[in-house]
Amino acid sequence: VSTSHLQLAAFALGTVGWILCTVSMGIVEWRVWHVDNTTIISSGVAWVGIWKVCFISYLHVSPGYREQFCHKFGVYDSFIPHEIYAAQGLLLVAMFMGLLGLAATIFALRNVYMGITHKPLIAPFFLVGGFFYVFAGLCVLIPVSWNFYSVTHNQSIAFPPSYYMPSSPAEQEAGAAIPVGIVAVILLLLSGTFSLSYRFPSTANTIMK
Repeated sequence: VSTSHLQLAAFALGTVGWILCTVSMGIVEWRVWHVDNTTIISSGVAWVGIWKVCFISYLHVSPGYREQFCHKFGVYDSFIPHEIYAAQGLLLVAMFMGLLGLAATIFALRNVYMGITHKPLIAPFFLVGGFFYVFAGLCVLIPVSWNFYSVTHNQSIAFPPSYYMPSSPAEQEAGAAIPVGIVAVILLLLSGTFSLSYRFPSTANTIMK
């Protein structure tokens, strides 16, 4: 047990990182667009996510009320930029890899805390868990970095007319999903590093303890 404190911390960090990865997938605010034409987008702000785009509109709503309109991206929508397609696929992979990492770490910690000092049941599972954590972290890092690059360069998206979205914003900024994703990357990579650092104690040390 005394040799697996870092791995216990890795499990805690990996759990939080996996949760944040999952949360970032559901947040629509990946890219925040500020638009000049407020005829449809009444608030002048639209949120571009990896699954849909949303904005606030006062049209067809009683005075004093507002309604959020969202358009979901289809699988075969050709106007979706590559960075959004990459985010859809890589975040799903990251979520699955992170879950496998958690499962491997739980299995190894179970054997440690139950006193099962059998090397094939502990060290390899910590190493496998660490690999999955690192792989998941890299799968989150790529879409987060790519979308942040698109934001900083104010890149446009050719939305179809039915979306009521301009092809280019007046300006745009990073939404909440990007910092959440960055924190997820840091936690997953840290948990992977901690898991990969595990060294099974030698037989002599185990006997002495």
